[in-house]
Amino acid sequence: MSILRPLTLSAPFLQLLASPVPAVEGECVVLLHGLARSKNSLLLMDLRLRSLGYSVVNINYPSTNATIEELANYAIPEGLNQCVGAKKVHFVTHSMGGILLRYYLEQIELPPENLGHVVMLAPPNKGSEVVDQMVDIPGFEFINGVAGRQLGTGSESFPNQLGPVDFSVGIVAGNLSISPYFSFMIPGPDDGKVSVESTKVIGMNDHIILPVTHTFMMNNTSVFDQVVHFLGQGRFDHPEI
Repeated sequence: MSILRPLTLSAPFLQLLASPVPAVEGECVVLLHGLARSKNSLLLMDLRLRSLGYSVVNINYPSTNATIEELANYAIPEGLNQCVGAKKVHFVTHSMGGILLRYYLEQIELPPENLGHVVMLAPPNKGSEVVDQMVDIPGFEFINGVAGRQLGTGSESFPNQLGPVDFSVGIVAGNLSISPYFSFMIPGPDDGKVSVESTKVIGMNDHIILPVTHTFMMNNTSVFDQVVHFLGQGRFDHPEI
């Protein structure tokens, strides 16, 4: 449900990558993109984390060609295989990528000494009203696949069949929309695809709301900073009130 645009590196971002930073020895980060996206959507996140010394695995998976279960059982083992030998494996997910990870970790318990922190960007943990309203429109499944159909807000939807999380997870929600038509379908503050309320899940360690959109939040410098803070400290850098 998104349009991919060419990625360009701004001068400030290039300067950031060139700045000396402390290395993070032996820690690997698996990146999981969202629905109808590719690993290119997380390229800047990949570069930022590599600049800090993390090993990064940016997984490309066919998000519109299979169910959430099938996608999870493909993408996450692929990421873990590429992190073999790391003392800690972290995850950063966008949108549906977080649902894949929640499902997988309910089925397969990773050793707690190896599983690090998880940051979910705009995860539809309670589903999306946009899916409820548009799922029966001709062409919806062609664009979003069967996995897209699974992301509604009903009690039988895939996200609402998952249990509480039992791992260290911080959630970044956006409250800025560039999709007024979709936002009209969503109650309360939203990022154009997912409501702030829907991003929450029982068991989460931290939650923060930023003025970013669903489609482009992964390229926002404030989001980068919060991801790095949570991966390092297990909490976000909340501004003092």
